[in-house]
Amino acid sequence: MGPNGAGKTTTINMLCGLIKPTDGTVLIGGYNIEKNPHAVKQLISVCPQEAAVFPFLTGRENIEYFGNMHLMPKEKLNERVENLLKTLDLYEASKRKAKEYSGGMKRQLNLLVALINEPNILFLDEPTVGMDPRVRRKTWEFIGSIKDEKRTIILTTHYIEEAEALCDRVAIIDYGKLVALGPPKKLMEEHKSENLEEVFLKITGRRILEGV
Repeated sequence: MGPNGAGKTTTINMLCGLIKPTDGTVLIGGYNIEKNPHAVKQLISVCPQEAAVFPFLTGRENIEYFGNMHLMPKEKLNERVENLLKTLDLYEASKRKAKEYSGGMKRQLNLLVALINEPNILFLDEPTVGMDPRVRRKTWEFIGSIKDEKRTIILTTHYIEEAEALCDRVAIIDYGKLVALGPPKKLMEEHKSENLEEVFLKITGRRILEGV
């Protein structure tokens, strides 16, 4: 968590090997991201802040395309696509081109694309921005089910209730620095706060949606 410009997306980009850190070392699954980028990329997948889908492909074709990029066997890919589409109620919509999707549906499709290869570590950069409350809740349930599969999820969000509902640990970033880290309940207890918004305000002097 952190305000706009705090460094959340930059941090994810470094963890994924897209940006070289100016200092320090990044280890993912025991591998150094700079020395063993190929090994790291076998473990991770990323759902970026902006929907990275092909507008003139259908929803199903988008997921299949990325599955083929991962060299998934055809039978396993077909089964995986079917299951993912049904989980987020995109089965019928998957026959339409992605350019016809609402912003929230594109973000859901973005998430399914990131999950097609069953990654051990999943990076989600503000995955529910632009979703209506009903779809957001459905997506939260889906993300919760991924946690139940014992996968690691690193998620950035501006939604206090999202962090409280999904996160085992919360990291607060301000001006590019990690200023707090711990389970939501523990952070609230330490700072004598009723919610994470209060915690954030006490630590940084700003509300979560304020810019730098």
